[in-house]
Amino acid sequence: MNESVRKPEERDAFSDEEVVRRVRAGQIDLFEILMRRYNQRVYRLARAVLRTDSEAEDVTQEAWVRAYAHLDQFEGRAGFSTWLGRIAIHEAWARMRRSRRFETREPDPSGEDREMKNASVDPNPEGAAFGREVRLLVEAAVEALPEGYRTVFVLRQIEELSTAETAECLELSEETVRTRLHRARSALRQQLLEKAGPGIRQAFPFLGRRCDRMVESVLARVRRIESEVPAS
Repeated sequence: MNESVRKPEERDAFSDEEVVRRVRAGQIDLFEILMRRYNQRVYRLARAVLRTDSEAEDVTQEAWVRAYAHLDQFEGRAGFSTWLGRIAIHEAWARMRRSRRFETREPDPSGEDREMKNASVDPNPEGAAFGREVRLLVEAAVEALPEGYRTVFVLRQIEELSTAETAECLELSEETVRTRLHRARSALRQQLLEKAGPGIRQAFPFLGRRCDRMVESVLARVRRIESEVPAS
């Protein structure tokens, strides 16, 4: 493999269009630059449709292979990432249609394996555990959204694409993107509140030692105030 591809500073120096031009000219190894640049986005988009790690990984790989095979069709009218996103979303939709007869999906153990690996190396176990809990809660809420809302939310809120970019990638109008994002946010707020359940009343606790410390401090100040008041 070309050694320069492994250097981030050199990878970042090329625009998408320049990489595409060089790959077309025969520098095939440079395709890695595009993959490292957009792997996460393609995966997230595929997973927003399919909702399992293994299927999303398969579609991500297939999307990249198809993108390479049809690289000569990239005309630059839209950004490469948008062009690639359309390939990924069509691959994911095709996979979903093929597997629609299987309504129930087994939990994907690969996600749990990654959680355990990540947990074992984190230098701040408490913070990591809390972060994972929050992330898993959010992921579950996002996965519960209807597919049309979920894909818009992932691109706009997680990948931070603009409304125009999201519309172009999903082949929707910008108004539809705005509407779906608004509804996705509303649904997420409701789901997160429901998942929190009675536990939401435990937020911002001020009990036990914290309460005792505050009581003691206030009473001490009150006593000082009283001691400074002249006797009548």
